[in-house]
Amino acid sequence: MADSNFIDYVKICCRSGNGGAGSRHYARSKKNPKGGPDGGDGGRGGHVQLVGNAQLWTLIHLKYRKHVMAGHGNPGSENTSTGKQGADEVLEVPLGTVARDAETGEYLFEITEDGQKKVLVPGGRGGLGNWHFATSTNQAPQYAQPGEPGQERWMVLELKVLADVGLVGFPNAGKSTLLSVISAAKPEIANYPFTTLVPNLGVVPYRDYKSFVVADIPGIIEGAHAGKGLGHRFLKHIERNAVLLFLIPADSADHRAEYETLLNELKEFNKELLYKKRLVAISKSDMLDEELKAEIAEEMTGVEVMFFSAVAEKGLQELKDKLWSIVEREGRQFIDND
Repeated sequence: MADSNFIDYVKICCRSGNGGAGSRHYARSKKNPKGGPDGGDGGRGGHVQLVGNAQLWTLIHLKYRKHVMAGHGNPGSENTSTGKQGADEVLEVPLGTVARDAETGEYLFEITEDGQKKVLVPGGRGGLGNWHFATSTNQAPQYAQPGEPGQERWMVLELKVLADVGLVGFPNAGKSTLLSVISAAKPEIANYPFTTLVPNLGVVPYRDYKSFVVADIPGIIEGAHAGKGLGHRFLKHIERNAVLLFLIPADSADHRAEYETLLNELKEFNKELLYKKRLVAISKSDMLDEELKAEIAEEMTGVEVMFFSAVAEKGLQELKDKLWSIVEREGRQFIDND
């Protein structure tokens, strides 16, 4: 997926349809010159709705669509006929899309299932026809309700990537290299910070035709929770991962301190992230002998640590085995490919 095609935030103006007016008609004819009221109800105004589409991975199709308008309801007519409801405007979105009110920041809902449909902005209700207001003392009411006006609201749609495993680490920790080796994903890889500017997803094949999804989240730096670096733009994607894999390079000056810094950034962003299952993996470990590995393991006391080298392809199967066991225990985000 090209960087320019990954859009995870859009702001759109949504206008629902007006409800149709109720009718003030009377059932009068030559044979029945004083017939009673038979005005029908107005049709509902069209909703603006969101529907989940598992085939979509980005909000790019909504990037340049700033205004969305649903249809208006038709007025009621004779014989208590209800007017036609306004056409709904249905927007397809990727799974993991969160809807918020742009002005208040209020969380509305999240689309997490394929085909799931939610009303983003409801249409106005149709007005009641005059037959509703007939009474014993007022058998020919002259009144019918007007339709309710639709609503116009600015909405924010924000995508949180759905994946089983999220890769967490500082820039140049080896996340993109790992993803490129264990999956068919081809993220950009280079020896400079912030090579990855969008989350990359890779499907990792596993034993017996099973698989799980790994997300390479752009590098976190100290202060990311406060918006520093790529900040909030990508920390949100970690919230949807079942397992967090912390990657720390073997040549780090202080492995424990790096891990604690990463953990603190997640804590400051969202304390609930600390309850997710996490695993620490030391990348580029082909440069380590057994003695150095033992020293690092001792340095990381109390933390489960694994060693691997994506370039030398060492320790990868053991890492996949461990991730699979955790993913199965913690809950899947995606269905196995049987």
